[in-house]
Amino acid sequence: MLVPPLSRSYSAVVTTLRGAGCVFAEDEADLLISTARDPGELATMVEQRVRGLPLEHVLGWAEFCGTRVSVDPGVFVPRRRTEFLVGQAVRLAPPGAVVVDLCCGSGAVGAAVVAALGRGELHAADIESTAVRCARRNVASAGGQVYEGDLYEPLPFSLIGRVDVLVANAPYVPTEEIGLLPPEARDHEPLVALDGGADGLGVQRRVTAGAGQWLAPGGVLLIETSERQAPLTVAAFAHHGLDPRVAVCEDLDATVVIGTRPL
Repeated sequence: MLVPPLSRSYSAVVTTLRGAGCVFAEDEADLLISTARDPGELATMVEQRVRGLPLEHVLGWAEFCGTRVSVDPGVFVPRRRTEFLVGQAVRLAPPGAVVVDLCCGSGAVGAAVVAALGRGELHAADIESTAVRCARRNVASAGGQVYEGDLYEPLPFSLIGRVDVLVANAPYVPTEEIGLLPPEARDHEPLVALDGGADGLGVQRRVTAGAGQWLAPGGVLLIETSERQAPLTVAAFAHHGLDPRVAVCEDLDATVVIGTRPL
């Protein structure tokens, strides 16, 4: 669907977005109009949104934990529910914590944790080069480092046994359910950030298996999962020597499994 050149007319943008099926057309129009630098850019942004690009990819940013996080096209968009993961990590982190963010995507989670703590040592990693480039911009203010590679593989050995807080928003959608995701996710976000394998827990199990080596005594691993999958995640934590528990936020429909490395 081609979008004709638009002025900064709120009603014209709302009408176009509503016609494309955008449920929150008014809110999206406000964001697009306030972000576009001129009518031509606005028309391009509206056309991208009409074609199904996630709003965050069109804007170039997402609102997360009260701040704007850069989100490039092809990078996983941080979800509102993941703010619960951040809150749990902050609550458990000691002052000046060493924080590691695996499967970091845009780097939003690790950056938000360290920002809330006020200070800390941040390391993040992702297997996708596009995500790594985006994350490096988002963690710069925290003085963080971002590495490209598979889970723990690219992390410096100096972190072994020193990590106070290990967070992972690893993919947890079962492979056969990928097709049920909204088109914005399945068509525009990297499959590696969505597909968790046959039961959705393939990557989670790999994160859990390696956590004990990297965590400091008393350090914690926090993984976002679903209410349905949480018992299996808990079992994986226990199998690898972590003391697990489950935290739930009904308002955000968020479930986090937390595992502590025994002292």
